[in-house]
Amino acid sequence: MFIKNEEYDLMVKKASRNSKKARDFFLAFLFGGLVCVIGELFGRLYVYLGADENTRPILVALTLITIAALLTGIKLFQKISKVAGAGVLVPITGFSNAIVAPAIEFKSEGFIGGVGVKIFSIAGPVIMYGTIASVIYGVIYYLMKAVF
Repeated sequence: MFIKNEEYDLMVKKASRNSKKARDFFLAFLFGGLVCVIGELFGRLYVYLGADENTRPILVALTLITIAALLTGIKLFQKISKVAGAGVLVPITGFSNAIVAPAIEFKSEGFIGGVGVKIFSIAGPVIMYGTIASVIYGVIYYLMKAVF
């Protein structure tokens, strides 16, 4: 079956909701700030419990990753992200969701053929291009520092 471009455009417009950009920006800012506040509260809790300043950021990151993974597992993260948008998808919580969601979706296909193959299907390109970009930026920084 062949669909004309005009018919496809009409189908896309029907399926896509219009974005209210000001509202989306505000909610992303609000939820992103909330993620930061929660991280800061956990950081202060860990210092209160005796963690040193070098360990605190690691504990906070692990806590946020775990919370996002649990919320993904109980299918609450998707509901939150529909409202919060980039506010929860951009920080480390979004990365955690990108790892856990495919693993849950494909666990019925087994640990090797399902989870093992699909776990990085979303996050894999982010890791790869992020690593490549960091190497390129590092080389540029090194060369600029040597010249100037």
